[in-house]
Amino acid sequence: MAEKLTLRSEDYSKWYTQVVLRSELADYAPVRGCMVIRPYGFALWENIKEGLDRRFKETGHVNAYFPLFIPMSFLRREAEHVEGFAPELAVVTHGGGKELEEPLVVRPTSETVIGEMYAKWIRSYRDLPVLINQWSNVVRWEKRPRLFLRTTEFLWQEGHTAHATREEAEEETLRMLDVYADFAETDAAIPVIRGRKSASEKFAGAVASYTIEAMMGNGWALQSGTSHFLGQNFAKAFDITYLDQANELQHCWTTSWGVSTRMEGAVIMTHGDDQGLILPPRLAPTQVVIVPIWRDDGQKSVVLGAVEQIKGALSGIRLKVDDREELSPGRKFNEWELKGVPLRIEIGPRDVEKEQLVLARRDVPGREGKAFIPMEGLRQRVVEMLDTVQQALYDRALAFRGANTVEAANYDEIVEAVNGRFVHAYWCGDPADEERLKAETSATNRCMPLDQDTEPGVCAICGKPATEKAIFARAY
Repeated sequence: MAEKLTLRSEDYSKWYTQVVLRSELADYAPVRGCMVIRPYGFALWENIKEGLDRRFKETGHVNAYFPLFIPMSFLRREAEHVEGFAPELAVVTHGGGKELEEPLVVRPTSETVIGEMYAKWIRSYRDLPVLINQWSNVVRWEKRPRLFLRTTEFLWQEGHTAHATREEAEEETLRMLDVYADFAETDAAIPVIRGRKSASEKFAGAVASYTIEAMMGNGWALQSGTSHFLGQNFAKAFDITYLDQANELQHCWTTSWGVSTRMEGAVIMTHGDDQGLILPPRLAPTQVVIVPIWRDDGQKSVVLGAVEQIKGALSGIRLKVDDREELSPGRKFNEWELKGVPLRIEIGPRDVEKEQLVLARRDVPGREGKAFIPMEGLRQRVVEMLDTVQQALYDRALAFRGANTVEAANYDEIVEAVNGRFVHAYWCGDPADEERLKAETSATNRCMPLDQDTEPGVCAICGKPATEKAIFARAY
């Protein structure tokens, strides 16, 4: 804890890894590409999960669970799907000491096995819509792993729905995109751009894929959640049909959508600073840490008595008392700053005498973030300050994105600006343009924003006519 972190400006990637490890969010597993999510990191994931799960249920979705192992033949039924995932598959060929009759794929995503089950369950229009989500793990053999951002095994949720009409399925796809955006902005304090993925970037097997894209603290993009309109591709591959009101057999229209533990990486990189994590209060495992300060046993009993009063006043708020005697107050402050706890309460014997305490904000360093406040009315002040910190983090991230977003009129301007910034530019839709830019700059087409009102223009890459703008950026 005592060793200083690498500065973000010196080596952003090294800073990120140090923060994850030293704040005890996660650690490397014995298997390459995998991670162990430590209790502090899992508590953060649980708060992410709660915020999303509540929103899913409010929109009529229910939870279920589907198998980890999927017959290889299932993936082969949808050609684009198996082609897209083939390089990432983990395949089981032996079980129980014997070679299996058919290889089993360790779940990379569940469209196929869920499609098989929906084909059994759905018979009539009265069975629709089917709105199911599952919380699970998935495995995708990752070549360049990075804690939380890209790991061979990770945790996520995946929603899978079936509908009677194209319009209902498309509405569901965009509804869930909005659910993700609301969570990211309201709970994670991360401003996101809702957009449509290009044909080359969309989910394998989807008709259209939509994304929420966030800007990290180094100006790179992170795809933070996706929602896919699958059309009838999987319905036809798995014979998901229903009898309509005219007693005619129809194929369903389906969707899928997901958010993973990558969201933890988004929180770290959006809000963190050179001292470590800064966690938004709505997701922080510990919202307030209390650090009592004393010199002798007489002072200790007095201060800890006041701490009990504070705990009573702040019931219902996620808090922790750090009364470890082997560490100095300064060491404790540094540790909790590294862990990103939004608010810190400091109280010593003089504060008890004056019926006050020190309230320190994690997002505002030094003396500027500290204030003496009276014990009376403490709960209201703390609740208000947590809300203030939550909003301040969002506002700061939004301002950062605005300051690092530019418009480009031609290819040279894109190349000059794209490393560390979001670049808005007209794009004609030609995949060759994306390939050229990626080869020369490592930047990709993040999305075509849904919220744009542009007149027809000229593609900034190739000069062909274009009707909409795209966002180009380096990305994780």
